[in-house]
Amino acid sequence: MSFEFSTANRIIFGPGALGRVASLAAPMGKAALVVTGSKADRAEPLLQQLKQTGITTTVFPVAAEPTTTIAADALELARRSACDLVIAIGGGSVVDTGKVVAALLANPGDLTDYLEVVGPGNPLTRSSKPYIAIATTAGAGAEVTRNAVLAVPDHHVKVSIRSPFMLPRVALIDPELTYSLPPAITAATGLDALTQLIEAFVTGHANPLTDSFCREGLHRAARSLQTAVEDGRNHDARYDMALAAIFGGLALANAKLGAVHGIAGPLGGMFDAPHGALCARLLPPVMQANLRALQQRAPESPALTRYDEIAQILTANPDARAADAIAWTQSLCQTCQIPHLSHYAIQSSHIPAIIANAQNASSMKGNPIGLTNPELSQILKSAIAPT
Repeated sequence: MSFEFSTANRIIFGPGALGRVASLAAPMGKAALVVTGSKADRAEPLLQQLKQTGITTTVFPVAAEPTTTIAADALELARRSACDLVIAIGGGSVVDTGKVVAALLANPGDLTDYLEVVGPGNPLTRSSKPYIAIATTAGAGAEVTRNAVLAVPDHHVKVSIRSPFMLPRVALIDPELTYSLPPAITAATGLDALTQLIEAFVTGHANPLTDSFCREGLHRAARSLQTAVEDGRNHDARYDMALAAIFGGLALANAKLGAVHGIAGPLGGMFDAPHGALCARLLPPVMQANLRALQQRAPESPALTRYDEIAQILTANPDARAADAIAWTQSLCQTCQIPHLSHYAIQSSHIPAIIANAQNASSMKGNPIGLTNPELSQILKSAIAPT
């Protein structure tokens, strides 16, 4: 087997790691665009650090999942403020916005020139401006991936800008930054991390390096996700989930994903729904559809054995089989009170349009087996409303 592995230039992990940002940033630039979540005041300790180091800051808050408009506004502000450094502190939406700004500050042309699907998808030709990505949720692992996902409101889709040049100069993960996350966000982001670990483990692009991240991440998520939801101040659980998230990001960036994200991406472009919650509700029926399709059409696929291994890790039962993993994830969604997709006004009448978009999604290419339109329809029916 031959494979390639790439990630952020430097990964810094550990409680209290936030305190190192100013010293890391000082050699990189003098004027930073600081991309934050909707509550920009949460970044105040970071801003004070940077000020004491002599770095001027311009703050851009991202209040929702990023759109091309939001990213373009952030880029315009960074250019107007002559920023030579980008720092993002927040969840995946914030980190992805920062990636786009850092990339476009260094590359010519407009944002639309580099968009997949709705644009020509031109490759970036220059390395991004120095970029530090600071994760405050344990979910997408965006701080170690090479793409940014943006919604395009006019087209009702989500698309990516993708390039090795978008990998952050530094990815910083401090589990203490997740302690204040409310249970609902902890659950949705944690289930996104779990989904990424599962999908990257069964994809046909997996390799021994990504497998090691997936196995370790699955063990940690299995024992700690529910605890983190129920007790956000549990240090061990938050530590485990922070690691599970970064392991999922490292794995997906190098081994691809599958049908859960292939469906969730288009859904997020069509409806106002959080990405993590979409993934959580899609995970059990996608696993069920994949298992059935593999048994019927590819009984020799190694993914079948891998689903059994996933079940054994999740349930801590060496005799567990793939069906037990499906039951385990269904139970976790119920315990974590993840709503069905009908909660977001997604209805059966939308299924044909969702499928048409999903079949063109890049993540579908990583699924262990191609799924038919009827199979995708059944997945969506199961996720939309309880049976």
